[in-house]
Order: sequence, then C-alpha cells, then structure tokens
Amino acid sequence: MIQTDYDPEIAAEHAAELAQKGLTFMGVEVFDPTNLWMLLIRFTFNLLVCWLIIHRFYYRKSRRKDYYFTFLLFSVTIFLLLFLLQNIPMQIGFALGLFAIFGMIRYRTETVQIREMTYLFVIIGISVINGLSMDAPVTSTVVANLLFVLIIWLLESNKLLKQTPNKIILYERIALIKPDRKEELLADLKERTGLDIIKFEVGHIDFLRDVAFVKVYYKADTDEINTIDTITRFR
Repeated sequence: MIQTDYDPEIAAEHAAELAQKGLTFMGVEVFDPTNLWMLLIRFTFNLLVCWLIIHRFYYRKSRRKDYYFTFLLFSVTIFLLLFLLQNIPMQIGFALGLFAIFGMIRYRTETVQIREMTYLFVIIGISVINGLSMDAPVTSTVVANLLFVLIIWLLESNKLLKQTPNKIILYERIALIKPDRKEELLADLKERTGLDIIKFEVGHIDFLRDVAFVKVYYKADTDEINTIDTITRFR
C-alpha cells in the first residue's frame, strides 16, 4: 500500500491560488472584476471629459454635428484601443505611426480646418492619457484632464485671445477703394452688408473685371463660427 502525505495548508493555498486566477479559456482569463471595474470607471471618466470639451466648447460655436460624431467616436476608439492593448509590448514606431496617420487625415469633400484638427488632436491626446495612465496616480490623471478643460475654456471664452470675425467680400465699386474715399467705402459696406464693420482691408484688385477683394472685420451678434468666412475667390 502506497501512503501519501496530505498537508491541509498546502491544499488550502493551492485552492486559493486557483480561485484567485478564476475561470480561464485557452489560457486567457475569462472574468477579472478588478480590471472590468477599472475599465468602466476610466471609460466613463474619459467620455465625460471629452464630451464636455466637444459639447460645451467646440459645438457651442461651430454647430457641426458631423465633427461632434467624429470626435466622440475617436475618443472611444483610442481609449479602448490603448486600454486593452496596454499590456502588449509595442514599439515606439507604432505609436508615432498612429499619430502620423491621424495628423494627415483629409476628407475628399473638404479640407479639415485647423480648429477641427486641433480639437481632434486634443481628443486623441486626452484619450491616450486616460487609456495608458494605469500606473500613474489618480490625482495626476484627474489634474491633467482638468488642465485641458481649463486651457480650452480660457481660449474659447476670449479671455486670452480676443478674435474679431471677418469676411472676404468681392467688391465691384472699384472707384471707392482709393485711400481718399475710405469713409465712403466703409459706409457703403455697412449699408450693403448690414454688419457693424470695425475696419476693412483692400486686397487683390482686378482691373480687367473692375472688382477687388475687401476683407472686413465686424462685431458679431453671436459666438457661432461661420465656416465659409475664409472663402477668397470664385472659381
């Protein structure tokens, strides 16, 4: 008869180790409550911060629902991509290539404006920080997000940079562009556009068609951004 020794302490430690590992499938852990809660908490926090920036700062002025949709999905995609792959070794070239692809995004219908590209980069940056800051103190992550919100609020509220809206006008009364008829030109522009024009600048002059491009600066009634103010000429 073969006698085997049974140690209750060793058996208890082995059972506890198996219970801690949990159920696995093909060597992969099926359920990890700690990791799941961390994912949900950080995902909610990241989504709230990005939504606040997009809805309160960007959308309030631009009213572009297409970019609203794009920015939110970028935030969700980047966060989940980095959070779930953070334990997989990745070369720095992969990360730089990812940002290079996003930095060169252009749509076939129109060129992405600098303001939209800036917000896109901000959303990507916030999602990267929140997705890869597992080992960073929670306070540092929260403060970093609050700094993003604070700086954007200062810039968008014209506390630091006061922006004057402007338009490019193709003007046909070319006789009024002379310096000595400046007041007549200003009065005519105010009358015909209905804008409270502060100042104007005369640009390209076409004597063959008797037209000139005039850039006018005016006081706007609303903070919304006009996306076609930068058109300079007809094709």
